[in-house]
Amino acid sequence: MSTGVGGALKRRGGDEIEFAAVGQGPIGLGEAIVTPAGALAARWVIHAASLDRARRTSGAAIEAAVRSAMARAREYDIQTIAFPALGTGVGGFPLEEAARIMVRTVRDELERSPAITTVIFALRGAGTYRAFQLALGAGESTASPAQPIGDPA
Repeated sequence: MSTGVGGALKRRGGDEIEFAAVGQGPIGLGEAIVTPAGALAARWVIHAASLDRARRTSGAAIEAAVRSAMARAREYDIQTIAFPALGTGVGGFPLEEAARIMVRTVRDELERSPAITTVIFALRGAGTYRAFQLALGAGESTASPAQPIGDPA
């Protein structure tokens, strides 16, 4: 948890998040675990492994990580879940493809997740925001349209 989203979680939430995660590891690619959220304004952090040891990923790994995170959310009766753009930073996975995979997978998993009332795609940068906005606009959905929070730039 030194770079990317994991590093940001550790910096804001404290070392206890990493200690709790390490105590449950290692986990396989596509798997997810749950830890307390430390000093974050959340109760839990779901850690979904979307990168292999070489810090690369694939569409299948991203999909599996999202499905596993949603399964952990069901187990913990979580009502709100947030996802970063998995695999698109250090992993170098194409942003538009990751957005399509993640949105499609979340929509599919929501059918099995009645307790989840809010899904947030926690994004950084105008390009990332646009990719997810396009993916959210594609296909049929019962979800409300994307609502920007703050400046997407």
